Amino acid sequence: MNALTVNLQSVLELTDEQFFNLCQANRELRFERTATGELIIMPPTGGETGNKNARITQQLMNWTDTDGTGIAFDSSTCFKLPNGADRSPDASWIKLERWDALTEEEKQKFPPICPDFVIELLSPSDSLKVAQEKMREYIENGVRLGWLINRKSRQVEIYRQGQEVEVLESPVTLSGEDVLQGFILNIEAIW
Repeated sequence: MNALTVNLQSVLELTDEQFFNLCQANRELRFERTATGELIIMPPTGGETGNKNARITQQLMNWTDTDGTGIAFDSSTCFKLPNGADRSPDASWIKLERWDALTEEEKQKFPPICPDFVIELLSPSDSLKVAQEKMREYIENGVRLGWLINRKSRQVEIYRQGQEVEVLESPVTLSGEDVLQGFILNIEAIW
């Protein structure tokens, strides 16, 4: 099953509050919204992808708990990006002082903040081209470091501010570099 994109612009323009309520009323579905207002209905992942994504989140959460400089999120968190899009990376991290600058209400809904770091794990139903566009959107909106993990080709695309995309073939680990200093993802557990 592929993601379904619905163009509601000529019929209906959802406010942020309406989009949030739509997501809350349909918790069994995963929604994203593009900067132009298109509604994306994401299919649930299969067991293998869900397990691998959980392993990624587990490693990021464990490091975050030990490091203490930021806060990590799983794939169910939707962020309101500066360009107006509502996106849910598979795993993400935000520097603690940026997170703490949000109000309690902003933290409870879809936080109006772009993560410092994101990971997207390509599932069999995902389009590589669409995932790459999403990664570029993250960078354009303030993500400092992003990883697009393609298990099928055993490649990782690394996205950084102001740099060309770097492609790694079958890496064993990935470094959080200067964004998540000391974080090393054991990607062997993901392949």
